[in-house]
Amino acid sequence: MDERRTENRTDGDDEAAAASRFVERFAAQLVQAGMARMPARIFAALLSSEQGALTSAELSGQLKVSPAAVSGAVRYLAQVNMVSREREPGSRRERYRVQGDQWYDALLERDAILRNWQTTMREGVEQFGPDTPQGRRINDTLEFFRFLEKEFGSLMQRWAAHRAEHLGG
Repeated sequence: MDERRTENRTDGDDEAAAASRFVERFAAQLVQAGMARMPARIFAALLSSEQGALTSAELSGQLKVSPAAVSGAVRYLAQVNMVSREREPGSRRERYRVQGDQWYDALLERDAILRNWQTTMREGVEQFGPDTPQGRRINDTLEFFRFLEKEFGSLMQRWAAHRAEHLGG
């Protein structure tokens, strides 16, 4: 065990208890930010697992939840590109994996959503007129989305440079 882990543990703690505390704390923060509780717990458990991948049975056992709860949460996480599914070789069992770049991928997905929203906002401004109260509110939203889209590309480039410098890739 490395020194950092030893320093961060208190007497009597085992790795499972420490992992559980991390999972529940980070899941609570994700819930506070708007994620549903079960997907948040599943994501935190995968993120903190040694291999970054667990089966439904492993997740059920670790989190003390039903396989059905795991299935629904994984379905949601896969839809928002935060986890992927993979088959265990020679088995029908699936493993669920979290990647190191899941936040980047999730944000890229949000970029496409922002573009769709912009189209709808433009239509709203045209429909209501730019000089009406609702047209001004919709146009304000449209300008915010345009700003985000413009800044998003630059942000992702800066992240790539930062990642290469600090994380080696």
